Amino acid sequence: MWYFSWVLGLGFAVLLAVLNAMWLESRISRGDEER
Repeated sequence: MWYFSWVLGLGFAVLLAVLNAMWLESRISRGDEER
């Protein structure tokens, strides 16, 4: 059952990466509008 925790951790890491990319994207676009 070790693969269950491995897949869960991998999915969590992917979710964090996607959220981080979306946050950076919105932050960059907001910074461009302010200038």
